[in-house]
Amino acid sequence: MEFRPRSYGADHDSHVLPSVPTDNHPLAAPSISDIQVDAVDLGNHEFLDPLRGLDGDAKAIPFDHEIPSEAASYPPTKEWTSFRRLLQQRFPVSKMVSLSSVPEVMMRSGKSIEKSSTSMHIEELDDPQKFSDDEVKVIAWQEYVSRLHELKDEIAHSWLVDDRITSLKLSVKVAKLLMDTSILQFYPTLFFLVTDIMDMLGDLVWQRIKQKAEFSTDGTLLCNLPENFRAADICSDAKETCNNWFSKIGAVRELLPRVYLELAILPCWRFLLDEPLDSLKRLVMMARGLGDPVAFAYCHLYMAHCAQKLPSLDIGCLFTCLNDIRVILIRILSPNETIYGDKKKLFISLMEPTIEYVMNCIFKGMSQMQISDVLPELGLRKNQQSSGSVTYVSVVLHHLLKELPIEVIFSNTIEILHLIECSKDKSYDQHMNYRLLGFRLNERRCSYDIAKAVIDKIIQVVEQYDGLHEYLKVVDAYADLILQNRMDNLLNTILEGISRRACKGVTEDEMLSLQNLLMKLLSHFTRLEYVFVLNHFPEILDVTHGSTRNVVFMHILDMATRNCRIRHPTTIQMLFEISQTLHDDMEFMNVKEDNSHVSRLISRFVHMVDYGADLERHLAFLVDCRGAFSRLDELKETLVHSSNYLAIQALTSKKHLNLVKSCVTFSEITVPSICAQRRQFDLLLETAEVSLLGGLFSHSGELIDSAIDCLQSSDIMDGYRTQADVGGLVSSITKLCGLLVMVPGNFSQGFTYFPSKLFSVISSQSWIEPKLRIRTFSAIILLLTTLSQDKLPYHANKEVLGNDTLYYGNLSYKQELVSLANLILQNLVNVIQQEPLLAARGTMALEACNSIASSFKISDEVLAVCVSLFETAKSCLDARDRYLQSTIQFVEKQLPASARASLMSSI
Repeated sequence: MEFRPRSYGADHDSHVLPSVPTDNHPLAAPSISDIQVDAVDLGNHEFLDPLRGLDGDAKAIPFDHEIPSEAASYPPTKEWTSFRRLLQQRFPVSKMVSLSSVPEVMMRSGKSIEKSSTSMHIEELDDPQKFSDDEVKVIAWQEYVSRLHELKDEIAHSWLVDDRITSLKLSVKVAKLLMDTSILQFYPTLFFLVTDIMDMLGDLVWQRIKQKAEFSTDGTLLCNLPENFRAADICSDAKETCNNWFSKIGAVRELLPRVYLELAILPCWRFLLDEPLDSLKRLVMMARGLGDPVAFAYCHLYMAHCAQKLPSLDIGCLFTCLNDIRVILIRILSPNETIYGDKKKLFISLMEPTIEYVMNCIFKGMSQMQISDVLPELGLRKNQQSSGSVTYVSVVLHHLLKELPIEVIFSNTIEILHLIECSKDKSYDQHMNYRLLGFRLNERRCSYDIAKAVIDKIIQVVEQYDGLHEYLKVVDAYADLILQNRMDNLLNTILEGISRRACKGVTEDEMLSLQNLLMKLLSHFTRLEYVFVLNHFPEILDVTHGSTRNVVFMHILDMATRNCRIRHPTTIQMLFEISQTLHDDMEFMNVKEDNSHVSRLISRFVHMVDYGADLERHLAFLVDCRGAFSRLDELKETLVHSSNYLAIQALTSKKHLNLVKSCVTFSEITVPSICAQRRQFDLLLETAEVSLLGGLFSHSGELIDSAIDCLQSSDIMDGYRTQADVGGLVSSITKLCGLLVMVPGNFSQGFTYFPSKLFSVISSQSWIEPKLRIRTFSAIILLLTTLSQDKLPYHANKEVLGNDTLYYGNLSYKQELVSLANLILQNLVNVIQQEPLLAARGTMALEACNSIASSFKISDEVLAVCVSLFETAKSCLDARDRYLQSTIQFVEKQLPASARASLMSSI
């Protein structure tokens, strides 16, 4: 066999497309030069790519365009359902409920229910208690709930069979359950279960009266009531039925069930009155007779819910409810009050949802003019001290602040601050109201004057706090205002206050607040250097610990590596210490993804560090990183890349040849510590290339030797079994073959030491699949062909002699190349037959044939091999396969005319 002679220069010239200069972008439309573009200087020197231009038919979207969103408020049923779910989550129920007495209605006897009759007198609606008050019953709350669901079904069933007296009787008994507040934590759940039944009864009564108003007794349609019907539109029969229901409910003895039942059918007053609001006002007055504060509050909660069903609502009733609750709260909070003992906070916590819901109902759908009218009722009056008109309880004020429109808050900020200052009771922590005001002011950009006035006052307030917890809660809410308005002096004051209070130690709750504040601070600044120079920032950073410290540190690293190179020595040192802390904490992180994220951030930090011309200092930094981050494989890869990059930079000056050697040595030492054999292989090749460019032949030889040794490990494909992974390894081996073109041969080891070793390793490893072997063998054959040429296609540099110079005219050199090529060729054909998949085998045969025809002159011996490969391909592929046909044509071109007919006849 004989290698084909190649002229790489001639081949290059024959394949290069002719090029001509142009003034326009080649992909631009013909009229692109006519488009006027207002260029924006982005501070960099990027060219204006016409492909980034807007399409001609595209329309610009204004910045103030608002995307349609969901409605601001849900329909009442959805709003009530959502509120109910949140409240039940807030007050979860224990598995068992201990009751002083279990009402008969909750017992599963059922017999007493069936014997009711429509002729029973109304006094029979109230059954006496069957158990003594001092007897304690324990019942599973699931059973309690299940029984209430059964009662709901029984009420509905009785109604369907026209036994409406039984439905009312059971509803009264269910409503009576709300009189028992002995289990406070269970009361919210009980409330929603009972009111669900009340709502169902109210709907049933409404539908019955409406049906009587629209149809006669024989089913004749009398009228279709409009949605805004009036009492005059209702027939006398329907009015009589409606009056009868209110009379029956009015006869209920106990106040609480009577109020609940009338609230359930409250909308039915529309059949009797055009203005049913008077009835609602009467019920508000009646509810003042409820002595238990929890029962009182939840009755008002249901009152507010039912009031939403009326066509119009006078918010005066809601104000009355709110004031009545406020009076109860003031009594509970009184230092002279001893009835509630140490349960005052629990009572207030249970009553708070009513305040929240009623306040929401007051402001829902209220116009700006209506809000202005009610401001005096809220104690927010211009040019007047508010404390003289309304005495606010902190918890009420809190929910007022949540509901007030932001415009009202902006225009009444000083008055609101005064209200908060005057509300010092224990129903709600005062600092949380200051905090809420800060968050509300952040909802929209407020003027500098308002921000300055508020923050000056807040600084005076928080300076009185000795503890870090309250201090952080408040200043966290105003941090955005301070940062947006560039109040640097106030920012320093806050940081000094945090530092002074944090020196005593930081609890877990305080740590979360501190984390929020630090994240805001970091997010505000575009450059990390601006943060590090802030007074007291390093001291505050030092007191962080645990997950908070890790979150903040990761954010700092992300911020530092987001845009530009890191050059300032102080910044590099601080980031190095931060990275070291994160690295040391990795074993305590529970989530694997966190470790991966930390590894990526540290690697990116090391990659972004730039010491400029001081390459020695940069290499010393890499050495420090290798010692500090020993468990991060990803970081080690970055270190090798960075070290090799430094070596390339040093090659621009011959004065730095020692540094090149140091960098290569650093990489040589670092690569073996990386666990993944595949990554070792690629990094060894990269370092070998760098050392070859630097003229370090001994280093490059040792690195290539080590890289080939990596292929002897089955771990090199550990976790890499997909088609893409195999292709990636083939590309790396092909790169090795391309690198060997520049490596001078060694007389002591033999001219073909590296190609022979590579062939031997690939042949001996049982885990290597036939496809990988074929492509590797083909790459080695092409390498041998290249090395046989009188002039190599490329060299390491002008000072490194290639094999075309070292062995020019040496016959033993070329004979050794041919001998190795012949051995590989024999193995090539045998390996193809080992591939079990026909399609893959056919493609491999064609790949091998192409490499053979490209490498050797077509002699009889070579032609016989090609014909054998063609026959294999034809047996595995369709005869019309395009790859098969193009390969045949390629081989045919290499033959003399006399041999072409013979080739075609043989295949």
